[in-house]
Amino acid sequence: MHGKTVQGKTWTRRRFMASTAALTTVALAAPHVRGAHAAGKLSLGLWDHWVPGANAAATAVINEWAAKERVEVTIDFIPSQGNKNLLTIAAEAQAKSGHDILAMPTWWPHAHAEQLEPCNDIMTQLIAENGQVNGTVQYLGKLGDKWLGVPSTIGSQIKGPVARLDLMKQHAGIDIQAMYPAGAAPKADTWNMETYAKAAEACSKAGFAFGVGLGETTDSVDTAGAFFHAFGAALVDAKGEVTVKSDAVRQALEYGARVAKFYPQDAPAWDDSSNNKWIVSGRGAMVMNPPSAWAVAKRDAPQVAQQLWHHGFPSGPKGRYAPFLPYFWNIWSFSQNKAAAKSVLVHMSTAAAAAKFVEASGGYDIPSFEKFLTFKTWAEAEPPKGTLYHYPNPHNHQTLSIAAAPAPPKIAQQIYAQATLTKMIVRHMQGEAIDRTLAWAESEVEGFLRG
Repeated sequence: MHGKTVQGKTWTRRRFMASTAALTTVALAAPHVRGAHAAGKLSLGLWDHWVPGANAAATAVINEWAAKERVEVTIDFIPSQGNKNLLTIAAEAQAKSGHDILAMPTWWPHAHAEQLEPCNDIMTQLIAENGQVNGTVQYLGKLGDKWLGVPSTIGSQIKGPVARLDLMKQHAGIDIQAMYPAGAAPKADTWNMETYAKAAEACSKAGFAFGVGLGETTDSVDTAGAFFHAFGAALVDAKGEVTVKSDAVRQALEYGARVAKFYPQDAPAWDDSSNNKWIVSGRGAMVMNPPSAWAVAKRDAPQVAQQLWHHGFPSGPKGRYAPFLPYFWNIWSFSQNKAAAKSVLVHMSTAAAAAKFVEASGGYDIPSFEKFLTFKTWAEAEPPKGTLYHYPNPHNHQTLSIAAAPAPPKIAQQIYAQATLTKMIVRHMQGEAIDRTLAWAESEVEGFLRG
């Protein structure tokens, strides 16, 4: 969620999306094209960014390429409100017609893998130039040896902890800035599961509970996934074998239910706007969110924004994990101009282009290439200055993950979409015996495998 004040009104992400949904097509007639369609036409369907100005930055970068290559380009900015982007993906896949390039979030490249043009040639080039991509991008972006697309800077995000500096220090005795200093590597060896649990309890008792959802939407699922990973817990392994009743899953579930008791009482009913509202209202000491909650606070509650700091997840027995949700730019196999499509994706994946996207999004968007994680936007963001420095994981301090991995993506997508992890936590937290919760989860997962 993100707010923008215009003429005395506060524009939420939803209102902004609703008001612009009908105005999402931009036709680019490259200004220096000589003759009609000198190098053909190209159509792109990109995610309609909720940050004002972000779409304009994408348009400018693509227009720059179009002028040089003499291509007539059309861009449709497709909102995720009402799942319009997912409906567009499904409709074009069925019709085998539509955009040459279409932006797809997380699981969707795998869902349509057979209809996507391989991007191995340009990904080999981009990795050589820009550095390696993280494991979650490889997990979601490849099928076997085939690259299904190119990781998009636009829309990719980490949902890490956003803490109130004052409340954490006052009630939990934790100096977040000392652990995650601006401009320097983390000093967070003591930021572990036990420290987190004690801090959650202390802040809850003081009336400032951690705003962590236990609902069925993505923010809740992503957070639960990071905690499960920290215990090495997976419901299904990479081979597709059910591993629900493992010691690791049992430990993760016991811990999740233990700390959940310190979250707001209505956390099982939370959606993706609830944590934003919680921290902006001043009632919370921490949420798990990209900089959208902080951006809203800057406009609606500046006294709260001045105390917010983005940092890493607590570490568990198997490491420190944070939820990373990448977007991808994908080329349909039925594209009419694959050469131009690959050319523009290379252009959109340069350091200069990525820096423009990051700046235009206010630091929300994160490139996947390792050389692109230290742009000045994150270091200079304020208030307080440096609050976003650690947001893109510049020191590779934590493993970027997605809930339900390493299960085969088509199975993991069902575990994710059905919110199996958060449902397990809620069931056990509300008093169901752990063995019954595990049996229920095993039955659910076996149903996904049969399906």
